[in-house]
Amino acid sequence: MVAGDVARLTVLSGPSGVGKGTVVAEVRRRYPGVWVSVSATTRRPRPGEVDGVQYHFVDDAEFDRLIATDGLLEWAEYAGNRYGTPVAPLRERLAAGAPALLEIELQGARQVRARDPQAQLVFLAPPSWAELVSRLAGRGSEPPAVQERRLALAQAELDAAGEFDVVVVNDDVARAADELVGLLTAPSPGLVPGE
Repeated sequence: MVAGDVARLTVLSGPSGVGKGTVVAEVRRRYPGVWVSVSATTRRPRPGEVDGVQYHFVDDAEFDRLIATDGLLEWAEYAGNRYGTPVAPLRERLAAGAPALLEIELQGARQVRARDPQAQLVFLAPPSWAELVSRLAGRGSEPPAVQERRLALAQAELDAAGEFDVVVVNDDVARAADELVGLLTAPSPGLVPGE
């Protein structure tokens, strides 16, 4: 962004297995200046995940404290775990006039829309249902019952794509990352940069 541009909160959501984390990692690699919020979660780390990088891994007591002290912009339970966006770093980023990117689930995206109607909601969609099923099965990190639950949730999330401002199809990670950064840095509709 250049001086005078309007800060924008952009929310990326989509079904489990669509590649949100992969696209965000590509955004970070190709555009290191883009700030991505790190969510808190009660989920156990997957192999290779680092606390404070992919997520802030917290226990239930700490998550309850964040809720009680209004320390989360949004939070949701998904597949038996809770996820939430710490509000303080996000407020600091937007107050500095810089765009912010959140990677969150559908429930959280709906909460952000309710709290901040100007937020831009971007839905990351798979190229096809078969591709999404293949990606979820390929993870190998979850038992079949959890995968089945995720597929049922994924179908419901795909049905909600119409609630989002923009749909980006993740058929090519680099292209999806470029499209997301373009959306993130574009001026908000109805706002004139520099005002």
